[in-house]
Amino acid sequence: MLVNLKDVLIPAQKGHYAVGLFNTTDSDMLEAVISAAEELRAPVIIGTAEVLLPYGELKLIAPSLLAAAKRATVPVVLHYDHGLTVERCKEALSLGFSSIMFDGSAGDVEENMKVTREMVDYAHSLGATVEGEIGHVGEAAKGDGDVSDRYTTVEEARAFLDATGVDALAIAIGTAHGAYKTKPKLDLDRLTTIRSKIDTPLVLHGGSGLSDDDFRNTIRCGIAKVNIFTDLTLAGDRAMKEATEKGIGYLETRNLKVKYIKEEVEKKMKLFGCDGRY
Repeated sequence: MLVNLKDVLIPAQKGHYAVGLFNTTDSDMLEAVISAAEELRAPVIIGTAEVLLPYGELKLIAPSLLAAAKRATVPVVLHYDHGLTVERCKEALSLGFSSIMFDGSAGDVEENMKVTREMVDYAHSLGATVEGEIGHVGEAAKGDGDVSDRYTTVEEARAFLDATGVDALAIAIGTAHGAYKTKPKLDLDRLTTIRSKIDTPLVLHGGSGLSDDDFRNTIRCGIAKVNIFTDLTLAGDRAMKEATEKGIGYLETRNLKVKYIKEEVEKKMKLFGCDGRY
């Protein structure tokens, strides 16, 4: 069933578990994620990101994502992740996405809040939800003294929420997008403080590559949504490598990809505590 972020994140926040966003750039990933969610009776968030569109154009993949979400027997949010332009965000909404993220965090703070507010007003008029981001996820993740000021502060989070009215907020506490080259330095005290001061569900970007304890700790401290993509591609890579070594054909390779990606999704869902919620 197609729902929006508030439908799954508010219960997650109250229940002290997290819901995973698993970006699904093709039908292989889509089948893996939806089948895992249905078998585990877990709410789930699927979608794509603006930087991923060269690997699966929006108009091409949106119909299959939307159909799968509507057909699913568990709540499914169709989310446009890291929307960098207003035009693409509006296109996603016109194609049936039930949620978007406008990400202006790399630019001017005031401009980020202004445009995010405009996207919130527009999306809410369509019954969709909006995630925003404050802080610098990739830069803060370096974990050295030179970038410690890039972590999100309580004051920044409060000001951003007051100015934008977003339904979910991605904050920088020491994670990074993609594969980690060094162990991330997570500021759990900062996360706990932000959670205690605001009611809006909090989002952890850069989830792929974190340890199981990292996930448990961040969820315990208040994270309600975790973004995962790189770990799914690594599972697919493993399937293709194995298929090549064994001389498996194209269709069999495709099914092996679905199998390995599904196993990774199930592992994450159990770790996040969202299994068995529906």
